[in-house]
Amino acid sequence: MKVMGIETSCDETAAAVVEDGRRVLSDVVSSQVAAHRPYGGVVPEVASRHHVQNVLPVVRAALADAGLDLDAVDGVACTRGPGLVGALLVGVQVAKSIAYARGLPLVGVSHLEGHLTAVQLENDDPPKFPHLALLVSGGHTQLIRVEAQGRYRLLGSTRDDAAGEAFDKVAKLLGLGYPGGAVIDRLAETGNPRAIHFPRALPGRTLDFSFSGLKTAVRTWIERHGRPLGPALHDLAASFQQAVVDALVRKAVLAVRREPVSEAQLTGGVAANRQLRRDLAAALGAQGVRLHVPPPNRCTDNAAMIAAAGFHRLERGERAGWDLNPQASLPL
Repeated sequence: MKVMGIETSCDETAAAVVEDGRRVLSDVVSSQVAAHRPYGGVVPEVASRHHVQNVLPVVRAALADAGLDLDAVDGVACTRGPGLVGALLVGVQVAKSIAYARGLPLVGVSHLEGHLTAVQLENDDPPKFPHLALLVSGGHTQLIRVEAQGRYRLLGSTRDDAAGEAFDKVAKLLGLGYPGGAVIDRLAETGNPRAIHFPRALPGRTLDFSFSGLKTAVRTWIERHGRPLGPALHDLAASFQQAVVDALVRKAVLAVRREPVSEAQLTGGVAANRQLRRDLAAALGAQGVRLHVPPPNRCTDNAAMIAAAGFHRLERGERAGWDLNPQASLPL
């Protein structure tokens, strides 16, 4: 089954064709980073307008890269939420139009389920069920028990800022530009993670996260000491990053002790962070848990993961009606 996926939940316009939920025939992503950089973050109206301009060229490029036309597509999957409702609306309407015009089955997919399915793409040895998932992105920080494909149990989530949001906001405080996660990751590689002590919130037994206090602590440090330069900037980046990573790793270890599993996955945009990958693999390995991480291009928003998740839903016989609408807030 060849499924076309369309993803427009935030600021990436993406389309892909995936065969049988695993084999990626094409995966095209049009980034809006340059459009949002002057504002230091994503502007919903700007994102929506760029999706309108980009979505059809991206869909055509995905078909061309796959060497297919729409007659060879067996189904259409689109992100229905969560995300920016105006941005989501563009992808949902295009997917409905293609499915209606071609008589194809349509399914709406949770963006979060897409991230949880990304680890299966081009992977002959994906994590076995059940397993733990740590989903860390700009909008979400969640610990999830993945019982089976399409069956999930939320164990913990952020009570305020997501980890990726904290990275971007701290980068803005430091004048590092947008998006900030990759810049902080690069600076931290040559910094001292113990140079500055920043708080690790919610140290108790809860599996929830909190990063707003950490962000405030960084702002307070800058107000007292000024924006650092040179090696001091690298030290601050490393100290902040280590505080985020420590919180994520500690909760993940607590989760596998509480919910015994032998395998886990790390996914979402922040899964590209090198320190998080290293520390989490080591900590879970010490618990006898094998960690799976998608390659960086599958961690960030893409349509291949939506097509893969859509494949499983279509295979189970699920179908969306023509009344399918986006939902800004959509739980798994």
